[in-house]
Amino acid sequence: MKATRTFTVLLAACILTASCAGNSPAPSGITGTLRSAAAAGTPLYGHQDDLMYGHAWNANLDPAGDDLTRSDVKDACGRYPALLGLDMGGIELGDTHNLDGNDFALMRRAAITHYARGGVVSLSWHLRNPFTGGDAWDISSDKAVASVLPGGEKHELFTQWLDRLADWILSLKAADGSQIPVLFRPWHEHSGSWFWWGRDLCTAEEYNALWRMTWEHLTVKRGIEGLVWAISPNYMDRDFEQWETRYPGDEYVDIVGLDCYASPDRARYLRQMHAGLGSLQRFCEAHGKILAVTETGLETLPDPVWWTGTLSEAIAGFPVSYVLTWRNASDKPTHFYAPFTGQASADDFAAWIRQDKITML
Repeated sequence: MKATRTFTVLLAACILTASCAGNSPAPSGITGTLRSAAAAGTPLYGHQDDLMYGHAWNANLDPAGDDLTRSDVKDACGRYPALLGLDMGGIELGDTHNLDGNDFALMRRAAITHYARGGVVSLSWHLRNPFTGGDAWDISSDKAVASVLPGGEKHELFTQWLDRLADWILSLKAADGSQIPVLFRPWHEHSGSWFWWGRDLCTAEEYNALWRMTWEHLTVKRGIEGLVWAISPNYMDRDFEQWETRYPGDEYVDIVGLDCYASPDRARYLRQMHAGLGSLQRFCEAHGKILAVTETGLETLPDPVWWTGTLSEAIAGFPVSYVLTWRNASDKPTHFYAPFTGQASADDFAAWIRQDKITML
């Protein structure tokens, strides 16, 4: 059984204008959409939590409810991102809100709304440490991954966590009652060691077993249709290609993406992106996978021409299917990665979309 499923993407609302030029997702499923975008040189733009909150607003805190029309990106350029990123951290505990304060019920509405507009929904999962009880960044023990594998002392607990995640995904239904497909990006940034599933916290065999167990539970045991699986190593200046030892196999992966954030050191970012994407492109070509920039961005966007002056150069020449920048936190004034009305790089963002033919809704 393969991870890729076929589904029909709704496109009626996905009409592009000259203000944010690009190509609409093709009606051939997430993988078909992404392959087409990569081949045409028209990658999708994605933004984490785009409909949930922005730099100076939060739909979760609106006592009158929210119609999910607000978006910092739309405010800046007139169009929604083609890809909406959401995080499932907290669903494992049965919480009503995720780790960033998003109401899971509102997240469900956001995913359905975005899909109905013609967009792609991507899910990450910063889940708690099942062994220590700490958060995803609790690396105080190297036994967490082993503990959730079959025979481990936390395996039964972790199975319950997977079921809670599955229940939420299965609740995503289109207007006709069909299952909404999603891109799922678990166990990310495993080249580093800041998550409990990271490089120094488990063996390669344990990591691969964790991935396969997750895949088997969601796709086989729970029968979730439309799951497209993305693995996303973070760039490392030394020994980056070691991430390939932590690869569960072609049957379990559809997309291979790079997590790499910018800093004021432009030259360093370009070097890292070119090296990382070059390496992953070779891997994708050898394994028949789709290339993506699964997380990137420059916090606070102090450079008014960062989009055309840096990000454009960082991905130029690579068959990138989508680029996702991180969230615009409503409670942290300096924690944002996408422009909003009046932000210094807003005009350049719109120019980048036109110049590089980035796909928007």
